[in-house]
Amino acid sequence: MTNRSQLASWQALEKSASSVKNTHLKTLFSEDNTRFSQFSQQIPGVLFDYSKQLVTKDIFSQLISLAKECDIASWRNKMFSGEKINITEDRAVLHTALRNRAHTPLIVDGENITTAVDAELAKIKAFVAKVRSGQWQGYTNKAVKDVVSIGVGGSNLGPQMATEALKAFADDTLNVHYVSNADGVQVASVLKNLDPETTLFVISSKTFTTSETMTNAKTAVAWFLDSAKDESAIAKHFVAVSTNLEKTAAFGISDDNVFTMWDWVGGRFSLWSAIGLPIALYLGYETFEAILEGAFEIDEHFKSAPLEENIPLIMALLSVWNTSFLGYTAQAILPYDQALHMLPAYLQQGEMESNGKHVNFAGETVPYTTVPIIWGMTGINGQHAFYQCLHQGNVIVPADFIASVKPQVAVDKHHDILLSNFFAQTQAMMAGVDAQQITADLKAKGKEQSEIDALLKHKIHQGNRPTTSFLLDTVDAKTVGRLIALYEHKIFCQGIILDICSFDQWGVELGKGLASKIEAELVDETVTNSHDSSTAGLIAFYKSQRA
Repeated sequence: MTNRSQLASWQALEKSASSVKNTHLKTLFSEDNTRFSQFSQQIPGVLFDYSKQLVTKDIFSQLISLAKECDIASWRNKMFSGEKINITEDRAVLHTALRNRAHTPLIVDGENITTAVDAELAKIKAFVAKVRSGQWQGYTNKAVKDVVSIGVGGSNLGPQMATEALKAFADDTLNVHYVSNADGVQVASVLKNLDPETTLFVISSKTFTTSETMTNAKTAVAWFLDSAKDESAIAKHFVAVSTNLEKTAAFGISDDNVFTMWDWVGGRFSLWSAIGLPIALYLGYETFEAILEGAFEIDEHFKSAPLEENIPLIMALLSVWNTSFLGYTAQAILPYDQALHMLPAYLQQGEMESNGKHVNFAGETVPYTTVPIIWGMTGINGQHAFYQCLHQGNVIVPADFIASVKPQVAVDKHHDILLSNFFAQTQAMMAGVDAQQITADLKAKGKEQSEIDALLKHKIHQGNRPTTSFLLDTVDAKTVGRLIALYEHKIFCQGIILDICSFDQWGVELGKGLASKIEAELVDETVTNSHDSSTAGLIAFYKSQRA
């Protein structure tokens, strides 16, 4: 069996991890006042500071050596050139081709896919112009006012995260709504306030068979036909993002209104494709294009920057360092920007669905932890919720802090107050507060020694909690593109360093298959399947009680 842990650089890092665990970040800063300049990078629109991570010059050199031993540069070239690096599905991985603003030719299986992508973007642009101008009309000749996006997973999280992030720039031409959950509460709550005559549905499913999506789509059609009474009217109110023209036609959607995607685009990397149609409808095609442009800037940085200055690679190396070497099995995403409130959920899917694997490319079990548990929420709200555990809990959770220099909406001193918390929290997590500081503070407040002794241990913060800070210029369309692309390339690099396939999701497929079989049991009393006693008991209880 061969795996990354047998590499010389990996073994060097294991030794470094053992020694550095006895080193405090506060000590590293006191011994070297150039840490910020050493361990930070700046590119247009983004300042990336990782100086509060538990790394030294030697450890950073070892991490770069690991990247080189894993042949990151070669794998990066394979991805961008369209080699089939998704080995379990024999597919290329080319979400970067969707935002190739240089329009350079890229040949995959004998086809110039750049031409195909440009043609699809032109189709999206024309369609968006029709809908937003009112030229596209429904079955009663009224213009569209509301767009309902029906999808799940990557077909939902990406567009919804982006529209939430940029809704401050919306011009109120259209409203956008998202339905992803099979729970009927969601679709019912969206539909109850809409007018069938002025509503357009975008159904996003590559195969047009995804259970949750098609369940919601059928409910939407039933709701619509309850008003329209004519199935031919479906073509004026339903469009699709899919590759299955047979299924979309059977649904009542005209082939002209089906937007395609390709098998070399994974769902969680697909918002750059026609999956992003709700973004373009809500914000305008120009804004959608700006998101693509921001991502393309990062693609160019990732391709050309030296490894020591390559932000996505450094992000990946830090994650591997924290997770696989230091044993920190979770990571928090903490945006100090309300616009980015959906980013933690989006990155949770992106990273955990990609790298939540336990075997390497050869199918052998790896002896190290791969992906951390990704979670988080907006920073200010988190401060009054789970930061207590981050500061004083007996688990260490490295965190990404994300903020912007300029707010989307300037309100008095709000942004200064917000950023003061952003800066304070990373400092507190790094430095903590010791017994001497606490004693001096309590004495200054007039506390007796007996009271100080009683409080002292409760108030100690050990610090030494690793954080990374991202300071963005502002949260606009290009910034959203840049930020997502940074994390996408981080995920790719993680996968290569860990020797795992980041672009399949067999765990997701397992659940889907089992659910399909159980669904048949729930709707047809003649269908029975063999289950363990717990599952069988739960199903039996549900069936007996639902009446």
